[in-house]
Amino acid sequence: MVAKGDFTVTVSKKEVVAAVLPLQEHWLPQSNLDLLLPAIDVGVFFCYKKPAAAADNINKSFGFGSMVDVLKKAMAEALVSYYALAGEVVYNDVGEPELLCNNRGVDFVEAYANVELKDLNLYNPDDTIEGKLVAKKKKNGVLSVQATELKCGGIVVACTFDHRIADAYSTDMFLVSWAEIAQSKPISVMPSFRRSMLNPRRPLCIDHEFDNMYVPISSLPPPPPPPHNNPQEANCNKLVSRIYYIKSEQLNELQLLATTGSTGRRTKLESFSAFLWKMVARSANDGMMISKMGIVVDGRTRLSISSNKGDNNNNNFNKSISCMAMGSYFGNVLSIPFGGQNVKELVEKPLSWVATQVHNFLENAVTKDHFLGLIDWVEAHKPDPALAKIYCTPSSDGPAFVVSSGQRFPVSKVDFGWGKPAFGSYHFPWGGDAGYVMPMPSPAGNGDWVVYMHLSEKQVDLIETQASNVFKPMAFDYLISGI
Repeated sequence: MVAKGDFTVTVSKKEVVAAVLPLQEHWLPQSNLDLLLPAIDVGVFFCYKKPAAAADNINKSFGFGSMVDVLKKAMAEALVSYYALAGEVVYNDVGEPELLCNNRGVDFVEAYANVELKDLNLYNPDDTIEGKLVAKKKKNGVLSVQATELKCGGIVVACTFDHRIADAYSTDMFLVSWAEIAQSKPISVMPSFRRSMLNPRRPLCIDHEFDNMYVPISSLPPPPPPPHNNPQEANCNKLVSRIYYIKSEQLNELQLLATTGSTGRRTKLESFSAFLWKMVARSANDGMMISKMGIVVDGRTRLSISSNKGDNNNNNFNKSISCMAMGSYFGNVLSIPFGGQNVKELVEKPLSWVATQVHNFLENAVTKDHFLGLIDWVEAHKPDPALAKIYCTPSSDGPAFVVSSGQRFPVSKVDFGWGKPAFGSYHFPWGGDAGYVMPMPSPAGNGDWVVYMHLSEKQVDLIETQASNVFKPMAFDYLISGI
C-alpha cells in the first residue's frame, strides 16, 4: 500500500547547532554570480533503511536518538570549515544580500512520521516530502536540517539551503564532508570562500549578448493577472513535482537517436534534454509558440582554464593551482544559457535535430570567456539585481523549463555510518514561471537515472502518457531491486 500524504509528522525537538569552535564574526560579500540568484531555497533529502548491527562491532547499534547525536555532533564539527552555513543573510545599504558569518547556527528539527519507508510515495514529493519531511528554513538562515524517524526504524535526513549562498556543487561538497566527519574520516575537500576568484575585470568588458540571457529586475513587466475566468486552465498550468527513474538502456537508446554521423556524438545530457524538450513542446496549445529550454552550466572547470602565456612548466603549475582553487570554491558559479525554438519544429523534427539545437546554444556558454563576461555584465548593472530570463518566462509565452545536471550528486557518499541511502534526491519547487528538471544518478550505481521534475500538470500528464516507456514513476520496488 503506497502512502499518500495521509501520514502525520510529529516534531519532537527543535534546536540550533552551532560550530563547535568559536568564530570571529565577519562579513562575507556575495560574488557577482551569487547576485544572479533570487531568494529561493533548495531542498535535498536522503532515505535510509533501518540500520543493522555493524559487522565489526556487534554491540554497535543505531537507534534514532544515537543517529541524531551523530548527525548533530558531525554538523557542529563541519560548520567550523563550512562556517558560511551557520551565518545569516543580511541586506546592505544598497539592497544587496551579504552573509554575516556570526555562528548563529543551523536549525535542527527532530520528528517522527507514522509511515514505513516502503510505503513512502517518492513519486509524488508534493504529497509526502514538501512541508512534511523537509523543514522550512528560517527567513535569514542559510541551512536547516530535519531528521525524521520512520515507523520501520528507518530515517529521512533532509536539508534546506539558501540558493544565494550555495549551488548544488557546494551543497554536495558539504554533504560529503558532513558524512565523512560522522565516520571520523578527514574532510576530502576543504571549502574555499575566496570571492576574489570571481572579481570582475578592470576595465570591464561588456558583452551585450548577456542582455538576451539575463534581465535587471527593474526592467521586468508586471506579472499578468491570474486567469480567474478559466480555473481549468490555471490548474493545468500549475507546477507539480514528480520523481521518475530511467533505465540505462533507455538513456543509451536516446543518445543513439540523438546522434548522427554528420554532427558527432551527443552527450547523454544533451540527448535527454532534447527528448524532454520535444515532449514539453507537445503541451503547447499553439504550434507557432516558442518553447524555451535552458541548461545550467557550472563554471568551475571553465574558470580553471589558465590563460597565461609563456613558460610551459609555469603555465601548468598555475593551471593546477587554479583547478584546485575552483574545485573547492563554495558559492554559486552558474550560468543558464537557453534556446528558443518553434513548437511545431520541435515536435516534427527528429531528435537529432533538436539535440543539435541544444548543443549549439550550450557551445558558447562552456568557456572561460563566457563566465568572465557574465561577471562583468552583473558589475555593470549593480546595484540593480538581475535574474535569468528563462526563470521568469510566463507560461503564456510558450512552455519553458530548465535542466540542471545532478550527475555529480554524491548519493552513495552520504553515509553517516549506518549505511548508504536507499534513496536520495533534490527537491526544488523553485517558484519560477518556468519548469525545473534535475537528472541524478540512481543509488543503485547501475547507470540508471533518477529524475526530479517540476513541471505543469499538463506537461506531466503528457509525458506519462506519451513517454511512459522512458519515465517510470519512482517506486520502492525499483529501489529494492537495484540495491
